[in-house]
Amino acid sequence: MRLSLSELSAAKALKPAYDPASLATGVVHFGPGAFHRAHQAAYFDALAQNDPRWGICGVSLHSTGVRDALAPQDGLYTLAILDEEISYRVIGAMREVLVGPEDIEAVFERMTRPSVSLVTSTVTEKGYCLAPDFSLDLQHPDIVHDLAHPQTPKSFIGYVTEGLRRRRAQGLKPFVLIPCDNLPKNGERLKAAVTVFAGQSDNEFARWIWDQLQCPCTMVDSITPATDDELRTRVQAVVGLEDAWPIQREAFTQWVIEKHVHDGGPDWQSVGVTLTDNVPAYERAKLRLLNGPHSTLAYMGLHRGYESVSEAMKDAELADIVRGLMIEDVVPLLEAPEGLDLIAYCEDILKRFRNPAIVHKLSQIAWDGSQKLPIRILSSLTEALDRGQDIRRLSLPLAAWMRFIRSKALTGDALTDPLATDLIAVGKTCQDNVSDVSRFLAMRSVFPQDLATDTTFITAIEAAYTQLLTREGVFA
Repeated sequence: MRLSLSELSAAKALKPAYDPASLATGVVHFGPGAFHRAHQAAYFDALAQNDPRWGICGVSLHSTGVRDALAPQDGLYTLAILDEEISYRVIGAMREVLVGPEDIEAVFERMTRPSVSLVTSTVTEKGYCLAPDFSLDLQHPDIVHDLAHPQTPKSFIGYVTEGLRRRRAQGLKPFVLIPCDNLPKNGERLKAAVTVFAGQSDNEFARWIWDQLQCPCTMVDSITPATDDELRTRVQAVVGLEDAWPIQREAFTQWVIEKHVHDGGPDWQSVGVTLTDNVPAYERAKLRLLNGPHSTLAYMGLHRGYESVSEAMKDAELADIVRGLMIEDVVPLLEAPEGLDLIAYCEDILKRFRNPAIVHKLSQIAWDGSQKLPIRILSSLTEALDRGQDIRRLSLPLAAWMRFIRSKALTGDALTDPLATDLIAVGKTCQDNVSDVSRFLAMRSVFPQDLATDTTFITAIEAAYTQLLTREGVFA
Protein backbone atom coordinates (compact mmCIF):
# COMPACT_ATOMS: atom_id res chain seq x y z
CA MET A 1 0.00 0.00 0.00
CA ARG A 2 1.13 3.55 -0.71
CA LEU A 3 0.97 6.45 1.70
CA SER A 4 -2.19 8.50 1.08
CA LEU A 5 -5.12 9.97 2.98
CA SER A 6 -7.08 6.75 2.59
CA GLU A 7 -4.21 4.65 4.00
CA LEU A 8 -2.94 7.15 6.58
CA SER A 9 -4.40 5.28 9.54
CA ALA A 10 -2.15 2.31 8.73
CA ALA A 11 1.07 4.34 8.94
CA LYS A 12 3.33 3.32 11.82
CA ALA A 13 4.52 6.87 12.37
CA LEU A 14 3.45 10.05 14.13
CA LYS A 15 0.43 11.28 12.14
CA PRO A 16 -0.92 14.80 11.66
CA ALA A 17 -3.07 15.90 14.60
CA TYR A 18 -5.57 17.37 12.12
CA ASP A 19 -7.31 16.40 8.90
CA PRO A 20 -4.91 17.42 6.10
CA ALA A 21 -7.79 17.69 3.63
CA SER A 22 -9.37 20.40 5.79
CA LEU A 23 -6.44 22.83 5.55
CA ALA A 24 -6.93 26.09 3.66
CA THR A 25 -4.15 27.21 1.34
CA GLY A 26 -2.43 30.09 3.10
CA VAL A 27 1.14 29.67 1.81
CA VAL A 28 2.58 29.52 -1.70
CA HIS A 29 6.09 28.13 -1.57
CA PHE A 30 8.55 28.25 -4.47
CA GLY A 31 11.05 25.39 -4.48
CA PRO A 32 9.34 22.47 -2.67
CA GLY A 33 12.52 20.40 -2.52
CA ALA A 34 13.96 18.38 0.32
CA PHE A 35 14.95 21.27 2.56
CA HIS A 36 11.57 22.96 2.44
CA ARG A 37 9.71 19.74 3.14
CA ALA A 38 12.06 18.90 6.03
CA HIS A 39 12.10 22.41 7.48
CA GLN A 40 9.43 25.05 6.78
CA ALA A 41 6.73 22.50 5.96
CA ALA A 42 7.34 20.84 9.34
CA TYR A 43 6.76 24.19 11.08
CA PHE A 44 3.53 24.74 9.12
CA ASP A 45 2.54 21.18 9.98
CA ALA A 46 2.96 22.06 13.66
CA LEU A 47 0.97 25.27 13.19
CA ALA A 48 -1.85 23.32 11.57
CA GLN A 49 -2.54 21.46 14.81
CA ASN A 50 -4.20 24.62 16.13
CA ASP A 51 -4.64 26.80 13.05
CA PRO A 52 -5.90 25.30 9.76
CA ARG A 53 -5.07 28.38 7.65
CA TRP A 54 -1.52 27.43 6.68
CA GLY A 55 -1.74 24.69 4.10
CA ILE A 56 0.99 24.92 1.46
CA CYS A 57 0.82 25.10 -2.32
CA GLY A 58 4.28 24.17 -3.55
CA VAL A 59 5.49 25.58 -6.86
CA SER A 60 8.32 23.94 -8.74
CA LEU A 61 9.88 26.28 -11.28
CA HIS A 62 11.23 23.47 -13.46
CA SER A 63 11.00 19.86 -12.31
CA THR A 64 7.88 17.69 -12.23
CA GLY A 65 9.46 15.20 -9.84
CA VAL A 66 7.99 16.37 -6.53
CA ARG A 67 4.51 16.76 -7.98
CA ASP A 68 4.57 13.36 -9.61
CA ALA A 69 5.75 11.73 -6.39
CA LEU A 70 3.36 13.45 -4.00
CA ALA A 71 0.15 13.77 -6.06
CA PRO A 72 -0.73 10.05 -5.70
CA GLN A 73 -0.02 10.42 -1.98
CA ASP A 74 -2.42 13.37 -1.51
CA GLY A 75 0.60 15.52 -0.69
CA LEU A 76 1.63 13.35 2.28
CA TYR A 77 5.21 12.26 2.88
CA THR A 78 7.32 10.86 5.69
CA LEU A 79 9.89 12.94 7.55
CA ALA A 80 12.58 10.73 9.09
CA ILE A 81 14.43 12.36 11.99
CA LEU A 82 17.81 10.62 12.12
CA ASP A 83 19.80 11.41 15.24
CA GLU A 84 20.59 9.83 18.59
CA GLU A 85 16.89 9.02 18.64
CA ILE A 86 15.22 8.08 15.36
CA SER A 87 11.59 8.91 14.66
CA TYR A 88 9.19 9.05 11.72
CA ARG A 89 6.46 11.63 11.15
CA VAL A 90 3.93 12.06 8.35
CA ILE A 91 3.70 15.68 7.19
CA GLY A 92 0.29 16.82 5.97
CA ALA A 93 0.81 20.54 5.36
CA MET A 94 1.74 20.22 1.66
CA ARG A 95 -1.67 20.27 0.03
CA GLU A 96 -0.62 20.46 -3.62
CA VAL A 97 2.38 20.93 -5.88
CA LEU A 98 2.18 22.88 -9.14
CA VAL A 99 4.78 23.01 -11.90
CA GLY A 100 5.29 26.56 -13.12
CA PRO A 101 5.70 25.97 -16.87
CA GLU A 102 2.62 23.71 -16.94
CA ASP A 103 0.42 25.52 -14.41
CA ILE A 104 1.22 29.23 -14.73
CA GLU A 105 -2.33 30.53 -14.36
CA ALA A 106 -3.03 28.12 -11.50
CA VAL A 107 0.05 29.48 -9.71
CA PHE A 108 -1.19 33.04 -10.11
CA GLU A 109 -4.68 32.04 -8.98
CA ARG A 110 -3.17 30.72 -5.74
CA MET A 111 -0.98 33.80 -5.30
CA THR A 112 -4.03 36.07 -5.59
CA ARG A 113 -6.35 34.17 -3.25
CA PRO A 114 -7.34 36.34 -0.29
CA SER A 115 -6.53 33.37 1.99
CA VAL A 116 -2.91 33.36 0.80
CA SER A 117 -0.90 35.87 2.79
CA LEU A 118 2.53 34.21 2.69
CA VAL A 119 4.89 33.47 -0.18
CA THR A 120 8.07 31.66 0.83
CA SER A 121 11.03 30.36 -1.13
CA THR A 122 13.89 27.87 -1.17
CA VAL A 123 15.18 28.33 -4.71
CA THR A 124 18.94 28.29 -3.81
CA GLU A 125 21.19 31.31 -4.08
CA LYS A 126 21.21 31.20 -7.88
CA GLY A 127 17.41 31.27 -8.02
CA TYR A 128 17.31 34.96 -7.12
CA CYS A 129 19.06 35.95 -10.39
CA LEU A 130 21.43 38.36 -8.68
CA ALA A 131 24.69 39.82 -9.94
CA PRO A 132 27.93 39.40 -7.91
CA ASP A 133 27.11 42.64 -6.04
CA PHE A 134 23.70 41.13 -5.10
CA SER A 135 21.71 43.53 -7.28
CA LEU A 136 19.22 42.12 -9.78
CA ASP A 137 21.07 40.82 -12.84
CA LEU A 138 19.12 42.48 -15.64
CA GLN A 139 21.18 40.50 -18.17
CA HIS A 140 20.21 37.12 -16.72
CA PRO A 141 18.41 35.18 -19.48
CA ASP A 142 15.38 34.43 -17.30
CA ILE A 143 15.07 38.08 -16.23
CA VAL A 144 15.39 39.23 -19.84
CA HIS A 145 12.60 36.80 -20.78
CA ASP A 146 10.36 37.80 -17.88
CA LEU A 147 10.66 41.52 -18.57
CA ALA A 148 9.50 40.84 -22.13
CA HIS A 149 6.85 38.28 -21.13
CA PRO A 150 5.72 39.14 -17.58
CA GLN A 151 2.61 36.93 -17.65
CA THR A 152 4.59 33.78 -18.51
CA PRO A 153 7.62 34.09 -16.25
CA LYS A 154 10.51 31.68 -15.81
CA SER A 155 12.18 33.17 -12.74
CA PHE A 156 11.10 33.34 -9.12
CA ILE A 157 11.49 37.14 -9.34
CA GLY A 158 9.13 37.21 -12.31
CA TYR A 159 6.48 35.14 -10.54
CA VAL A 160 6.60 37.27 -7.41
CA THR A 161 6.37 40.55 -9.31
CA GLU A 162 3.48 39.42 -11.50
CA GLY A 163 1.69 37.96 -8.48
CA LEU A 164 2.01 41.29 -6.68
CA ARG A 165 0.83 43.18 -9.78
CA ARG A 166 -2.31 41.04 -9.94
CA ARG A 167 -3.01 41.40 -6.22
CA ARG A 168 -2.71 45.17 -6.53
CA ALA A 169 -5.07 45.18 -9.51
CA GLN A 170 -7.60 43.22 -7.44
CA GLY A 171 -7.33 45.58 -4.48
CA LEU A 172 -5.58 43.02 -2.25
CA LYS A 173 -2.74 43.71 0.14
CA PRO A 174 0.65 42.27 -0.80
CA PHE A 175 1.45 38.87 0.60
CA VAL A 176 4.32 38.72 3.08
CA LEU A 177 7.38 37.48 1.20
CA ILE A 178 9.76 35.29 3.23
CA PRO A 179 12.92 33.98 1.49
CA CYS A 180 14.55 30.97 3.17
CA ASP A 181 17.83 30.57 1.29
CA ASN A 182 21.41 31.05 2.48
CA LEU A 183 21.74 34.54 1.06
CA PRO A 184 23.06 37.40 3.24
CA LYS A 185 20.37 40.00 3.91
CA ASN A 186 18.03 37.78 1.89
CA GLY A 187 14.88 39.77 2.61
CA GLU A 188 16.45 43.12 1.78
CA ARG A 189 17.99 41.84 -1.43
CA LEU A 190 14.87 40.04 -2.59
CA LYS A 191 12.68 43.10 -2.00
CA ALA A 192 15.19 45.29 -3.85
CA ALA A 193 15.32 42.84 -6.77
CA VAL A 194 11.53 42.69 -7.09
CA THR A 195 11.29 46.49 -6.87
CA VAL A 196 13.94 46.97 -9.58
CA PHE A 197 12.23 44.39 -11.79
CA ALA A 198 8.86 46.16 -11.43
CA GLY A 199 10.47 49.54 -12.03
CA GLN A 200 11.66 48.50 -15.47
CA SER A 201 8.12 48.99 -16.74
CA ASP A 202 6.11 50.79 -14.03
CA ASN A 203 7.65 53.18 -11.51
CA GLU A 204 4.38 53.67 -9.63
CA PHE A 205 4.02 49.91 -9.16
CA ALA A 206 7.64 49.74 -7.98
CA ARG A 207 6.96 52.43 -5.37
CA TRP A 208 3.89 50.50 -4.18
CA ILE A 209 6.03 47.41 -3.70
CA TRP A 210 8.72 49.33 -1.86
CA ASP A 211 6.18 51.01 0.43
CA GLN A 212 3.84 48.05 1.05
CA LEU A 213 5.76 44.77 0.76
CA GLN A 214 6.95 43.08 3.94
CA CYS A 215 10.01 40.97 3.11
CA PRO A 216 11.79 40.03 6.34
CA CYS A 217 15.30 38.64 6.46
CA THR A 218 15.61 35.08 7.70
CA MET A 219 18.03 32.38 8.73
CA VAL A 220 17.23 28.67 8.39
CA ASP A 221 19.19 25.66 9.57
CA SER A 222 18.80 21.88 9.58
CA ILE A 223 21.09 19.37 7.88
CA THR A 224 19.02 17.65 5.21
CA PRO A 225 20.70 15.02 3.04
CA ALA A 226 19.16 14.10 -0.29
CA THR A 227 16.68 11.22 -0.43
CA ASP A 228 18.00 7.93 -1.80
CA ASP A 229 16.61 4.43 -2.34
CA GLU A 230 18.07 3.29 0.98
CA LEU A 231 15.88 5.82 2.79
CA ARG A 232 12.81 4.78 0.76
CA THR A 233 13.40 1.15 1.68
CA ARG A 234 13.95 2.00 5.33
CA VAL A 235 10.80 4.14 5.55
CA GLN A 236 8.67 1.48 3.91
CA ALA A 237 9.97 -1.17 6.32
CA VAL A 238 9.34 0.95 9.41
CA VAL A 239 6.20 2.90 8.45
CA GLY A 240 4.59 0.01 6.58
CA LEU A 241 3.60 2.07 3.54
CA GLU A 242 5.36 2.89 0.29
CA ASP A 243 6.47 6.52 0.09
CA ALA A 244 7.85 7.72 -3.25
CA TRP A 245 9.71 10.66 -1.73
CA PRO A 246 10.35 10.58 2.02
CA ILE A 247 12.69 13.18 3.53
CA GLN A 248 15.42 12.85 6.15
CA ARG A 249 17.06 15.38 8.45
CA GLU A 250 18.77 15.72 11.78
CA ALA A 251 16.79 16.55 14.93
CA PHE A 252 18.17 20.10 15.14
CA THR A 253 16.11 22.70 13.32
CA GLN A 254 16.15 26.49 13.49
CA TRP A 255 14.17 29.25 11.78
CA VAL A 256 14.92 32.88 12.59
CA ILE A 257 12.69 35.58 11.07
CA GLU A 258 13.04 39.34 11.29
CA LYS A 259 10.19 41.00 13.16
CA HIS A 260 7.67 42.35 10.68
CA VAL A 261 4.04 43.40 10.28
CA HIS A 262 1.65 40.62 9.28
CA ASP A 263 -1.90 41.13 10.51
CA GLY A 264 -3.41 37.74 11.24
CA GLY A 265 -0.14 35.99 10.46
CA PRO A 266 1.04 32.71 11.95
CA ASP A 267 1.80 32.38 15.64
CA TRP A 268 5.43 31.74 14.80
CA GLN A 269 6.77 31.56 18.33
CA SER A 270 4.27 28.85 19.32
CA VAL A 271 6.13 26.42 17.04
CA GLY A 272 9.65 27.48 17.93
CA VAL A 273 10.42 30.15 15.34
CA THR A 274 12.67 32.95 16.63
CA LEU A 275 11.52 36.50 15.87
CA THR A 276 14.30 39.06 16.21
CA ASP A 277 15.52 42.50 15.21
CA ASN A 278 19.01 41.11 14.60
CA VAL A 279 18.77 38.42 11.94
CA PRO A 280 22.14 39.43 10.42
CA ALA A 281 23.99 38.23 13.55
CA TYR A 282 22.28 34.82 13.39
CA GLU A 283 22.75 34.73 9.63
CA ARG A 284 26.46 35.48 9.70
CA ALA A 285 27.00 32.95 12.47
CA LYS A 286 25.24 30.23 10.50
CA LEU A 287 26.66 31.05 7.07
CA ARG A 288 30.21 31.28 8.33
CA LEU A 289 30.24 28.71 11.14
CA LEU A 290 28.08 26.00 9.57
CA ASN A 291 27.86 26.56 5.81
CA GLY A 292 31.49 27.66 5.43
CA PRO A 293 32.84 24.60 7.28
CA HIS A 294 30.39 22.42 5.31
CA SER A 295 31.91 23.65 2.05
CA THR A 296 35.39 23.17 3.53
CA LEU A 297 34.59 19.56 4.39
CA ALA A 298 33.04 19.04 0.97
CA TYR A 299 36.00 20.08 -1.17
CA MET A 300 38.78 18.93 1.16
CA GLY A 301 36.94 15.71 1.97
CA LEU A 302 36.41 14.89 -1.70
CA HIS A 303 40.09 15.64 -2.29
CA ARG A 304 40.90 12.95 0.28
CA GLY A 305 38.42 10.47 -1.13
CA TYR A 306 35.63 10.71 1.43
CA GLU A 307 31.95 10.60 0.51
CA SER A 308 30.02 12.01 3.48
CA VAL A 309 30.36 14.66 6.18
CA SER A 310 30.44 12.18 9.05
CA GLU A 311 33.10 10.12 7.24
CA ALA A 312 35.26 13.19 6.62
CA MET A 313 34.95 14.18 10.27
CA LYS A 314 36.63 10.89 11.26
CA ASP A 315 39.82 12.26 9.67
CA ALA A 316 41.43 13.83 12.76
CA GLU A 317 43.59 16.29 10.78
CA LEU A 318 40.67 17.47 8.66
CA ALA A 319 38.40 17.78 11.72
CA ASP A 320 41.07 19.86 13.47
CA ILE A 321 41.36 22.15 10.45
CA VAL A 322 37.62 22.71 10.39
CA ARG A 323 37.46 23.35 14.14
CA GLY A 324 40.38 25.79 13.94
CA LEU A 325 38.80 27.59 11.00
CA MET A 326 35.58 28.01 12.98
CA ILE A 327 36.89 28.95 16.42
CA GLU A 328 40.20 30.66 15.69
CA ASP A 329 39.54 32.26 12.30
CA VAL A 330 35.82 33.01 12.05
CA VAL A 331 34.48 33.51 15.60
CA PRO A 332 36.66 36.61 16.19
CA LEU A 333 34.98 38.23 13.18
CA LEU A 334 31.43 37.75 14.43
CA GLU A 335 28.95 39.52 16.67
CA ALA A 336 27.18 37.01 18.89
CA PRO A 337 23.37 37.26 18.82
CA GLU A 338 21.88 37.82 22.26
CA GLY A 339 21.90 34.58 24.23
CA LEU A 340 24.15 32.67 21.78
CA ASP A 341 27.58 31.49 22.94
CA LEU A 342 29.54 31.24 19.68
CA ILE A 343 32.11 28.75 20.98
CA ALA A 344 29.38 26.43 22.29
CA TYR A 345 27.55 26.92 18.97
CA CYS A 346 30.69 25.76 17.13
CA GLU A 347 31.03 22.66 19.29
CA ASP A 348 27.35 21.82 18.73
CA ILE A 349 27.84 22.13 14.97
CA LEU A 350 30.86 19.84 15.07
CA LYS A 351 28.79 17.30 16.98
CA ARG A 352 26.08 17.58 14.31
CA PHE A 353 28.70 16.99 11.60
CA ARG A 354 29.73 13.76 13.35
CA ASN A 355 26.16 12.40 13.51
CA PRO A 356 26.54 8.87 12.05
CA ALA A 357 22.80 8.55 11.42
CA ILE A 358 22.97 11.28 8.75
CA VAL A 359 24.77 10.43 5.50
CA HIS A 360 25.18 13.90 4.02
CA LYS A 361 26.97 13.52 0.69
CA LEU A 362 29.94 15.81 0.16
CA SER A 363 29.13 15.79 -3.56
CA GLN A 364 25.75 17.38 -2.78
CA ILE A 365 27.28 20.10 -0.61
CA ALA A 366 29.81 20.80 -3.38
CA TRP A 367 27.09 21.92 -5.82
CA ASP A 368 27.07 25.58 -6.90
CA GLY A 369 30.43 26.44 -5.37
CA SER A 370 30.80 29.61 -7.44
CA GLN A 371 27.67 30.96 -5.76
CA LYS A 372 28.28 29.62 -2.24
CA LEU A 373 31.98 30.25 -1.63
CA PRO A 374 31.83 34.06 -1.91
CA ILE A 375 29.18 34.08 0.82
CA ARG A 376 30.46 31.25 3.00
CA ILE A 377 34.25 31.69 2.82
CA LEU A 378 35.32 34.83 0.95
CA SER A 379 33.31 37.08 3.26
CA SER A 380 35.24 35.81 6.30
CA LEU A 381 38.56 35.73 4.46
CA THR A 382 38.20 39.34 3.28
CA GLU A 383 37.43 40.58 6.80
CA ALA A 384 40.29 38.53 8.27
CA LEU A 385 42.63 39.98 5.65
CA ASP A 386 41.53 43.53 6.52
CA ARG A 387 42.24 42.83 10.21
CA GLY A 388 45.64 41.35 9.53
CA GLN A 389 44.61 37.87 10.68
CA ASP A 390 46.18 34.66 9.40
CA ILE A 391 44.21 33.51 6.34
CA ARG A 392 45.97 30.21 5.61
CA ARG A 393 43.13 27.98 6.81
CA LEU A 394 40.49 30.13 5.09
CA SER A 395 42.41 29.70 1.83
CA LEU A 396 42.29 25.90 2.00
CA PRO A 397 38.66 25.38 0.91
CA LEU A 398 39.20 27.73 -2.03
CA ALA A 399 42.27 25.80 -3.15
CA ALA A 400 40.40 22.51 -2.69
CA TRP A 401 37.51 23.88 -4.78
CA MET A 402 39.98 24.69 -7.56
CA ARG A 403 41.27 21.11 -7.42
CA PHE A 404 37.64 19.91 -7.48
CA ILE A 405 37.00 21.88 -10.68
CA ARG A 406 40.24 20.57 -12.19
CA SER A 407 39.17 17.00 -11.39
CA LYS A 408 35.78 17.50 -13.05
CA ALA A 409 37.47 18.92 -16.14
CA LEU A 410 39.80 15.92 -16.38
CA THR A 411 37.16 13.24 -15.84
CA GLY A 412 34.39 14.87 -17.83
CA ASP A 413 31.96 14.36 -14.95
CA ALA A 414 29.04 16.79 -14.84
CA LEU A 415 29.55 19.89 -12.70
CA THR A 416 26.47 21.29 -10.97
CA ASP A 417 27.09 25.04 -11.00
CA PRO A 418 25.55 27.97 -12.91
CA LEU A 419 29.08 28.82 -14.12
CA ALA A 420 29.84 25.21 -15.07
CA THR A 421 30.83 25.97 -18.67
CA ASP A 422 33.28 28.71 -17.69
CA LEU A 423 34.68 26.73 -14.78
CA ILE A 424 35.29 23.59 -16.81
CA ALA A 425 36.99 25.70 -19.47
CA VAL A 426 39.36 27.07 -16.82
CA GLY A 427 39.86 23.59 -15.37
CA LYS A 428 40.92 22.24 -18.75
CA THR A 429 43.69 24.85 -19.04
CA CYS A 430 45.19 23.97 -15.65
CA GLN A 431 48.73 22.55 -15.63
CA ASP A 432 48.61 21.00 -12.14
CA ASN A 433 51.07 23.51 -10.73
CA VAL A 434 50.77 26.74 -8.80
CA SER A 435 50.10 28.72 -12.01
CA ASP A 436 46.59 27.26 -11.95
CA VAL A 437 45.64 29.64 -9.15
CA SER A 438 45.89 32.74 -11.34
CA ARG A 439 43.53 31.18 -13.88
CA PHE A 440 40.79 30.92 -11.26
CA LEU A 441 41.53 34.28 -9.65
CA ALA A 442 40.93 35.90 -13.05
CA MET A 443 37.23 34.94 -12.77
CA ARG A 444 35.55 38.18 -11.67
CA SER A 445 32.24 36.34 -11.25
CA VAL A 446 33.83 34.64 -8.21
CA PHE A 447 36.83 36.70 -7.04
CA PRO A 448 36.55 40.53 -6.83
CA GLN A 449 39.39 42.49 -8.37
CA ASP A 450 40.68 43.93 -5.10
CA LEU A 451 40.90 40.48 -3.48
CA ALA A 452 42.26 38.67 -6.53
CA THR A 453 45.17 41.12 -6.76
CA ASP A 454 45.99 41.24 -3.04
CA THR A 455 49.52 39.84 -2.63
CA THR A 456 48.86 38.40 0.85
CA PHE A 457 45.85 36.51 -0.45
CA ILE A 458 47.66 35.29 -3.55
CA THR A 459 50.55 34.01 -1.42
CA ALA A 460 48.18 32.19 0.98
CA ILE A 461 46.08 30.51 -1.69
CA GLU A 462 49.13 29.52 -3.75
CA ALA A 463 50.61 27.91 -0.63
CA ALA A 464 47.36 26.05 0.04
CA TYR A 465 47.12 24.91 -3.58
CA THR A 466 50.71 23.68 -3.52
CA GLN A 467 50.05 21.68 -0.37
CA LEU A 468 47.07 19.97 -2.03
CA LEU A 469 49.22 19.16 -5.06
CA THR A 470 52.09 17.66 -3.13
CA ARG A 471 50.40 15.48 -0.53
CA GLU A 472 47.07 14.38 0.83
CA GLY A 473 47.80 15.95 4.23
CA VAL A 474 47.48 19.70 4.62
CA PHE A 475 48.80 22.07 7.23
CA ALA A 476 46.57 22.86 10.21
